[in-house]
Amino acid sequence: PALGGRAEVSKVRTGMLKAFVEGRFELGGAEGATRIVTDAGAEVDEDGSVIALRAVSVDGRSRAHLGGRSVPVGVLADLSEQLIAVHGQNDQLRLLRPAEQRAVIDRFAGEAVTEPLERYRAVRDEWLAVVAELTERSTRSREMAQQADLLRHGLAEIDAVAPEPGEDTELTEQIKRLAAVDELRGAASAAHAAVAGSPDGDPDAPGALGLIGEATRHLTGSEDAVLRELGPRLDEASVLLSEVGTELGSYLETLDADPALLEKVLARQADLKRLTRKYAADVDGVLAWADDARRRMSTMDTSEEALAELAKRRDELAVTLAEHALTLSEARVEAAAELAEAITAEMSGLAMGQAEIEITVERRTVDESDAHAVKVDGRLVHAGPDGVDDVELLLRAHNGAPPLPVHKAASGGELSRVMLAIEVVLAHADTGR
Repeated sequence: PALGGRAEVSKVRTGMLKAFVEGRFELGGAEGATRIVTDAGAEVDEDGSVIALRAVSVDGRSRAHLGGRSVPVGVLADLSEQLIAVHGQNDQLRLLRPAEQRAVIDRFAGEAVTEPLERYRAVRDEWLAVVAELTERSTRSREMAQQADLLRHGLAEIDAVAPEPGEDTELTEQIKRLAAVDELRGAASAAHAAVAGSPDGDPDAPGALGLIGEATRHLTGSEDAVLRELGPRLDEASVLLSEVGTELGSYLETLDADPALLEKVLARQADLKRLTRKYAADVDGVLAWADDARRRMSTMDTSEEALAELAKRRDELAVTLAEHALTLSEARVEAAAELAEAITAEMSGLAMGQAEIEITVERRTVDESDAHAVKVDGRLVHAGPDGVDDVELLLRAHNGAPPLPVHKAASGGELSRVMLAIEVVLAHADTGR
């Protein structure tokens, strides 16, 4: 039962209400198996395995779980087909399992199937994403609405303050300057006097520029060539000191005491601190929180209009998916006829001249409870990762015999010859492309 097979009430022990069977599947990186588990929303353990559980009650009801999620029984069957090979005389070859039989047709058909299959899978991935989002918004509408309100409140608070990147750092520096304006003015004034001289023109305090000017006059008046050559270097120093003096003068003009400005800047800093206490360590973090909140809110619209728009998109994708599924099925049906004829012809050279292979391609009909149901040609079918088709190889052992599944109609030796014929046909198909 854990493999998705038929659950029998007789397996429930007398006096008990239910029977349970549990198994652990090792995915081993198998792409098909991983896709099935992902689509089911199951949780994979750290070691890359997933637990399957099947429960059968005495009233005949059956429940299936995969990775902690309730799933249709068919999901367990699909998974087991990807991962389990049952060995015995008549069904020892994994290639005879339904999923592998479908893979045989796909391999034989080549691009005729792989191209529509790729288009089908691309649409299916988008369809599943929309279905999941619609389900999420519908089932968690109240919770998401509450979260959206909290995010909306936070964004309103941040937008009201309208912080700028790095503004908290800039304010801290500005406050330091405003609070220490007298100390800064004293330092800048002393430096300016040392460079440009006393503001009242005191000849006893000429400053560095005055001293350099005096030194230049002494050198240029000398008759010694070496001393005169030092003059241009003093000129360079004089230019540099003039620039520093100008900048110090400009700085002093900006240091006027302004208590009102200091109070304003402190108030702005307080507004920013209220945000950083609630949302992040600094203003840049607050802005990042706001960006993330806006992104999250875009996925939390649970209004009737938003849900209706998602439902419309889901239905549109379902129609497109059905079209691709139909194209894929038609390609497989055509390939199945050619493959069956080729295998039959090959078996005639393997002492099975009267045997005939038939390959059926049928869509798996489901009801509305299947989360992966899509309507194709007016019928609800299971839209799996490989399409909507169930493929089965049938063997007519001789003229007049009914076609039966290969593993039931063939003996052990016949089964080996059928498999050999299949491999030969596939080898010819591979080399022929």
